[in-house]
Amino acid sequence: MIVPWQNINTDTLNHLLEEFASRDGTDYGVYETSLEDKVVQLKVQLQQKRIVVVYSELHESVNIVSADQFSG
Repeated sequence: MIVPWQNINTDTLNHLLEEFASRDGTDYGVYETSLEDKVVQLKVQLQQKRIVVVYSELHESVNIVSADQFSG
């Protein structure tokens, strides 16, 4: 289920975005980007509806996925 990011506590959302941005395999291009900048980029993508926050009841987990890839 998609969780409206606007309904998530600001601190919780920031922690979620930081965790997502710091995962192994997360690639932001040729240049090094700070964690703070990555979080800002993710917030912009949320605002543009390019990514969404999803909750899985089955796995009791939260994730961030591409809006194009979410089918759920």
